[in-house]
Amino acid sequence: MASTQLEVDGLTKRFGGFTALNRVTLHVKAGERFGLIGPNGSGKTTLINCVSGSLPADGGRILFEGREITGLPAHRRTRLGIVRSFQIPKPFVSMTVLENLDIPLEYAAHRRSDEADADAMEILSAIGLESKAHLRPAGLTQIEMRKLELARAMAARPKLLISDEAMAGLSSAEVDDILAILFRLNERGITIIMIEHIMRAVMRFSERIVVLDAGERIAEGTPEEIVRNPAVEKAYLGE
Repeated sequence: MASTQLEVDGLTKRFGGFTALNRVTLHVKAGERFGLIGPNGSGKTTLINCVSGSLPADGGRILFEGREITGLPAHRRTRLGIVRSFQIPKPFVSMTVLENLDIPLEYAAHRRSDEADADAMEILSAIGLESKAHLRPAGLTQIEMRKLELARAMAARPKLLISDEAMAGLSSAEVDDILAILFRLNERGITIIMIEHIMRAVMRFSERIVVLDAGERIAEGTPEEIVRNPAVEKAYLGE
């Protein structure tokens, strides 16, 4: 049985008088394909911001591979292996695609500069962007930008990859392309948390799903169990 890699215990986050997360508890196993879903405003992004370190928690604990990381800054969590992609890619526009990968390879994965280019090309080849290596991001299509965002995350050598809305705005065929990449990354042993509004994607990809609504966990189970859960139906469709 796979061990627990990430544990979130009673996590609370407030913004003034508004409680964005109310004592949320969940765990993710090493190597798992884990889905995190919920209506807009449910707390998904706040949760992953707390896990990745870009927001401090107001209560509760976060443990990664048995180590408490609740107070660690984001860059130290990245070096432990927690890496996230962003819904809106923000590459270094003055650098080539290849150079965009060199930065996390050198500063997060600690690869020497003379090794970084070769490692970057290996990642680009795996993700289907090797022919774009010497272009600047402005020359990429929308799906290529999403692939670059995943490639930049991969360059940090994650143990846990948080994929935040990587398929938003893509066509059905492009969604399948990104899904295939995520499946391949998981087959290499990388744990993946998928935050996604495209239900067919998250249901196809995830082994287990947690549902948030109004900052609280309302359901957990397999995709088959989630689609039959009355609380989930109510959260998305109302009474």
